[in-house]
Parts: sequence; C-alpha cells; structure tokens
Amino acid sequence: MLAGPRSRTEEFFRVLRITAEFIRGFRALHFVGPCVTVFGSARFKENHRYYIMAREVGRRLAEAGFAVMTGGGPGIMEAANRGAKEAGGLSIGCNILLPKEQEPNPYLDKFIEFNYFFVRKVMLVKYSSAFIVLPGGYGTLDEVFETGTLIQTGKIEHFPVVIMGRDYWRPLGEFLRHTLVPEGTIDPVDLELFSATDDPAEAVERVMAGIRPTDHPPKPSPILGESRPEPSPAGERAAR
Repeated sequence: MLAGPRSRTEEFFRVLRITAEFIRGFRALHFVGPCVTVFGSARFKENHRYYIMAREVGRRLAEAGFAVMTGGGPGIMEAANRGAKEAGGLSIGCNILLPKEQEPNPYLDKFIEFNYFFVRKVMLVKYSSAFIVLPGGYGTLDEVFETGTLIQTGKIEHFPVVIMGRDYWRPLGEFLRHTLVPEGTIDPVDLELFSATDDPAEAVERVMAGIRPTDHPPKPSPILGESRPEPSPAGERAAR
C-alpha cells in the first residue's frame, strides 16, 4: 500500500480487492448481534495471569449474552474466544494474513481472514458495542488509540472502552495525565474515554451499563443466502 503509485491498472485492481474484503466482512458480521471486541497481545501463554483474566472476561461476556470478537490469533485473543466458547457463547475472529502466518485459534465459531490491516480494524470496531483492552504491544496500542480517536472525534458513539491490567497500563496513563494534558494535546475530559478495572465481573458490568439496546436488529434474508452465526458444538473447527 505504501510503495508509491503504481500503474492505473494495478491501482484499480487493488481498489477492487479492498472493496471485496469490505463486502466479505460486512456479509459475515452483519448479523452477529450484541458484540464486544477484546484487544490484547498474541504472546501470552495460557498460564499467564493476563491470559487467565481474558478467558474469564470472555466467559462472563458470553454469559451476559454478548458475542465475543477478537483478532482471532493466540494469546489474549485465544483466551477471550476460549472463555466465550466454554460458556456456550458466539466466538468470532477477524484474522490477518501475515508473512509469518498467524493461525486462527481453535475456539472460534466463525473467522474471517483479511489481507489489509485497516479493513480488519474497521470490522473489529464497526460490529462491536464495547471494547475491552488487555495488555499488548504495538497492535493493541494502535487499536485502542484508534478507537479512542474515533470516539473523541464523534466518528463512532461513546461506547464503553474498559482497560484491564492496571499495573501494565499505569505508566501510559501517567504519561497521558501528566504530559499530554498539561501540554494541551488532549483535554482532561479525554481521559474519561477509558475506564480501568482488573475485575472481570466489573468490566462486564461497565460494558452492560454503557450499551443501548438495539430496537430493530437486522434480520438475515434467506433469499440472499444470509444466516445468523450460531455457536458451534465444543471442539468443532471454526468456519470461515
């Protein structure tokens, strides 16, 4: 994408590929119902405290009636999908194709693969009514700050964004509070875009308190070959 201008023909077909990814994502996720996206690192193993925290969050979200969506990979993403799956909830992954291929985790009822990061990020935000952010690296920082920017600028509604792993995020919070606010690059009210807790039950309560019910959820059309994703039996391989 950033290699500079190519021939008109190449650019035209690139636009078609991007458009096709958007359409595929829209069709796959349009009927998922109330959904919460969980962001976090792919690098934590199942015995790590943040993996355990994310697994519990996924379970509680599913028990509260939410579909759980992640980037579809390992680590925090796997943990949240795993918790949702174990509770009988709908578990969704938006996977990204990378040079070192990221395999979808085995706890997904439905996964969609994307070639373009920006298309994937649109899907992770567009179809969610709240966001829970656990510790992560560049990708997680990108996701949480882009979500915050969209809320700050009014491009999306002020959906709940719950930060978990307070010790991990504390230095970043202090930077925002003690550098960005005094310098005037953000307003004090912008700090209220996020809330923080390490209690999975409280995180889900904050999600539920900040979501407005949908009066008229979209209904699939059998004529168009549409269907609502459903949780698959435990152990069944994810469907694209």
